[in-house]
Amino acid sequence: MIDPSTLGRWLVIAGLTIASLGALLFLLGKLPFVDRFGHLPGDIHIEDQARGISCTVPIVSSLLVSLLLTVILNIVLRLLRK
Repeated sequence: MIDPSTLGRWLVIAGLTIASLGALLFLLGKLPFVDRFGHLPGDIHIEDQARGISCTVPIVSSLLVSLLLTVILNIVLRLLRK
């Protein structure tokens, strides 16, 4: 059985992580260049107005986010190893 103090500590850490992520997303929404994601050159947007259907495939935006997260995670992991 899990010790209640250990469980409490993990719940606090999880709560702080979720709150930090929410604050980060809130602040990122205020930046002027964030609204360009999904509308970069190379992102595919198909729209059929006759049927009212639209489909967006954010290829370049996904690659950019993947590259950014890879760099950030590599930096964090290198700092944690030392």
